[in-house]
Amino acid sequence: MAELGLEGVICGRRRRTTVPETSAPRPPDLVDRDFTAIRPDQLWVADMAYVRTWSGWTYVAFVLDVYSRMIVGLQVANHMRTELPLEALEMALWRRRFKKGSRLIHHSDRGSQYVSIRYTDRLADIGASASVGSVADSYDNAMAEALNGTFKAELVEMQGPWKDIDQVERAIFQWITWYNEERLHSALGYVPPGEYEQDYWRGQEQTPQSA
Repeated sequence: MAELGLEGVICGRRRRTTVPETSAPRPPDLVDRDFTAIRPDQLWVADMAYVRTWSGWTYVAFVLDVYSRMIVGLQVANHMRTELPLEALEMALWRRRFKKGSRLIHHSDRGSQYVSIRYTDRLADIGASASVGSVADSYDNAMAEALNGTFKAELVEMQGPWKDIDQVERAIFQWITWYNEERLHSALGYVPPGEYEQDYWRGQEQTPQSA
């Protein structure tokens, strides 16, 4: 790359989106940096990112399915209150037609939004096991943070500067459609998340059911 005069995208000044809440009860770390899954809806990871616009900061909450790397939940807002990631979670539940008892683990960092009473109560309502990254571990939510880096490199830095939240929101929905349905992922054998999940479900249909 150096010989060709190429360089990677450089993300701008870092802005914190989640602040650890030390006084709130913290769920255990059920993942322990092992971001693997053998089926869809076994493990979701969640985090928030940000975009600088001419009219102020825009914040984005993602929910990612670890098995297929598919973005299953999303919400965009001009604030970082609990409603932001909670609405992203609700989108994920709706898109996946989630049923209670699906043995889902939901993993996040220790941000106050994710350990809030409203968020943890919602996870309990659906029977999901809440998991929160360990203290002083830079890899405690590595897969979600990697998604944030990809989002900033492939969309935010490549297509900015951004005018306002409406422009950001339209671009994000277009990017996610491409990310889920067309973008090739090396961890998935260079197929898109949507195709990877389809292959999984086809395999389930072809597997003989025991009597």
